[in-house]
Amino acid sequence: MAAAALTETTTIHTDEFRRGRAAVRVEPLPPLRRAPLPAGRPRAWYEAHNRRLKAMRLAIALLDTGVYRPASADNGRIRDTAARIGVHPPSDTTCRMVRALIA
Repeated sequence: MAAAALTETTTIHTDEFRRGRAAVRVEPLPPLRRAPLPAGRPRAWYEAHNRRLKAMRLAIALLDTGVYRPASADNGRIRDTAARIGVHPPSDTTCRMVRALIA
């Protein structure tokens, strides 16, 4: 049953399959529903939480573009990636967090 579902969403071109580069098309997942943040925490907690989320988004975007080493993720590249994905420019602290997540 799972194989039938896989064949419906999978496209393999014979030339690419022979070369070992099979092209697989995967349907995107629906976006996750965001839950509201808990009330009553200190402001510093919310700032740290949002900073961690931003760092995670940026680290994922950098990994998707082929940046796998923290040394190649300087502040300029991280800020360029933030502009490309529509995120406000990160601070130096957030850039350090992004490099820590990539490591």
